[in-house]
Amino acid sequence: MSEESENMTPETGSAVKTAWQKAALFIRTNRRVRTILKSLAIVVALLFLASVPLYIAPALQHSWGTSRAECKVDSTLLKNRAIQRQIRATENEITRLERRLASFIPTQTYIVFNTVDNRFSLYRNRKLVREGFCSSGSYTLLKTEDGEKEWIFKTPRGRFTIQGKITHPVWRKPDWAFVEEGLPVPGPTDASRYEYGVLGDYAMSLGDGYLIHGTLYKRLLGMPVTHGCIRLNDEDLEAVFNALSVGSKVYIY
Repeated sequence: MSEESENMTPETGSAVKTAWQKAALFIRTNRRVRTILKSLAIVVALLFLASVPLYIAPALQHSWGTSRAECKVDSTLLKNRAIQRQIRATENEITRLERRLASFIPTQTYIVFNTVDNRFSLYRNRKLVREGFCSSGSYTLLKTEDGEKEWIFKTPRGRFTIQGKITHPVWRKPDWAFVEEGLPVPGPTDASRYEYGVLGDYAMSLGDGYLIHGTLYKRLLGMPVTHGCIRLNDEDLEAVFNALSVGSKVYIY
């Protein structure tokens, strides 16, 4: 026990206690003092947090350096016969898979449509011979006023074949074309269903009403704006029409 403690009398202890109580009361009742003390506490905490990386970073750097050192390749492993056999087996498997992949690629002319970037690529003898912009489905939803019918204008994806080739095609307008224009839907053989000159000079059928055809709106090529068909400009359409035959593969993704 210190000399100061031995000399402390009950009166002195009571005075000290009273002083602490007054100080605590002053702090509780004085908003400005509380704000200053809180600010000091925040500063101390921030200084502590800021100092933590100074101690952690060297440890992390040492750990990373150790990891890099431990990842060095032992060249003697490559001389191991078991590992050499595994390498040869892996190379043979890669060759087998490459041959299998090549068997899926058509040797005849085919075309690929990318509906994300709205581009096409035409291949002959597995070599790219032409590419350019196209337009695909807009994914717009159309409903009748009574809500009984609806259409989503999307281009189907997958593997298809050219099922038919047409020169100077005529568009037979489906029901949705009239609904979209706010017109009454006519009978199936009504003359208003037939529209000339809007599909370009050529069209190729993919089945289920989907066509590869031309467009009057060439400025929109490269964008998803169609009702599901694929549009090309005049020059690309003619080249694709002449390159593909009935039965040619069409890949859409």
